Amino acid sequence: MACAGKSPEEQHPVKTFGWAAKDTSGVLSPFKFSRRATGEKDVRFKVLFCGICHTDLHLSRDDWGFSTYPLVPGHEIVGEVTEVGNKVSKFKRGDKVGVGCFVGSCGSCEDCANDLENYCPKFILTYPGTYHDGTPNYGGYSNEMVADEHFVVRIPENVSLAGVAPLLCAGITVYSPLKYYGLTKPGTHVGVVGLGGLGHVAVKFAKAFGLKVTVISTSPAKKEEALKTLGADAFLVSKDSDDMQAAVRTMDGIIDTVSAVHNVMPLIDLVKNHGKFIIVGAPAKPLELAVFPLLTGRKMVGASGAGGLKETQEMMDFAAKHNITADIEVIPMDYVNTAMERLEKGDVKYRFVIDVANSLKAV
Repeated sequence: MACAGKSPEEQHPVKTFGWAAKDTSGVLSPFKFSRRATGEKDVRFKVLFCGICHTDLHLSRDDWGFSTYPLVPGHEIVGEVTEVGNKVSKFKRGDKVGVGCFVGSCGSCEDCANDLENYCPKFILTYPGTYHDGTPNYGGYSNEMVADEHFVVRIPENVSLAGVAPLLCAGITVYSPLKYYGLTKPGTHVGVVGLGGLGHVAVKFAKAFGLKVTVISTSPAKKEEALKTLGADAFLVSKDSDDMQAAVRTMDGIIDTVSAVHNVMPLIDLVKNHGKFIIVGAPAKPLELAVFPLLTGRKMVGASGAGGLKETQEMMDFAAKHNITADIEVIPMDYVNTAMERLEKGDVKYRFVIDVANSLKAV
């Protein structure tokens, strides 16, 4: 029986270890804790790889005001099943699986009924937060993970396990809005703002759907990468007023992946009348939005956050079919603090992934 009042090592019967932030400095260090025993609907797996999301950086430092410590980050988790509960039907020992941003929801609201657990008012994040039993949730910077089978994704065979780990967050975050907002018809012209962890994956999915893709970036240095490596059709430097003016009202939709505060109005100008400007980044402060250009062009400003489990599996299967993986730099566990510093500076192409299985040492 779990006990929320006990120490992290004593709350559950299965001893576990990982790396955690202990305070708002965000500095991570080795940490002993425990995970629950495998319940009847649970899947337990050895963590092989875990991607580092920008969210991990924000939450480690409590930038958004709801972090709890000690905090074990990680919601791009891939591993191999070691045990399943007696009522688990979808997975067996030895399967390759993943867990993304969520490990629970109410299961009874309208969104849950429509496979949109990510919008459930009572969704439970993989970390931080509290599980149904009242104990803290810990993420994937750890040797093992356990989750209800409903929140576990099957990883297709013959894919790079490290390469698909970031798709459990970054992949579904861009796949879902392309689908929901009707931006998957071949030939549709879509702009992608920002060429980072989210943006580079957005380009790959958009091209797999057969779209015309324009990358919009503040950095001219990313042009060759966007066009030659990722296969984008065009590149705009958002600081170049002539470039931007020439592209006004040429795009059917835009996926804005930037998490820094930025001026969105010049970007909205690029969208055709009746087009869609979709925000998937999470700036810490409100963005300014002028309404008049929206009225005169009947333009939509929307947003999207991750995706439900059914769609996440669909995304993962689509990625496998089209050979889509994130561009990654694989690192050992003890490099994680340096990786966080580099991530803050944008010094990564385009996602760090921790080789947990081969580098996480028992505490």
